[in-house]
Amino acid sequence: MYQYEIAVLYHPDLEVDLSKAEERVKKIVTDNGGKVIKDDNWGKRKLAYPIKGNEHAIYVFYTVELPGETVRKVESTLNIAGEVIRFLITRPDLKAIAKAEAQKAEKAEQAAKRGEREDDSKDEKDEKDDDES
Repeated sequence: MYQYEIAVLYHPDLEVDLSKAEERVKKIVTDNGGKVIKDDNWGKRKLAYPIKGNEHAIYVFYTVELPGETVRKVESTLNIAGEVIRFLITRPDLKAIAKAEAQKAEKAEQAAKRGEREDDSKDEKDEKDDDES
């Protein structure tokens, strides 16, 4: 089982009742031996260029685990799904993601230390001003 990310652009008219379309995509994944780990709905957004006569689409991103041999079948099934305007299946670089998260945590830690130092220096400055008065 490999981890994949599936970006799906749904027809904008489905904004009112998107749950049926999402369940259909999840069923396509599970019927092919996979499981949906996470889904992230970005909502309705303007497209860079019209796709099938639509100016907008509903963006939903799925993180799934699938056997490698069933990816083509999932692609062909999504191709004929009427509610899906466009989709993209990719394999994320898990090492790069872990490295980026580690760097982000390190930067946050450094920023927190700088924040403490700035507060300390302000306190010292305030104390000096009080002493002079």
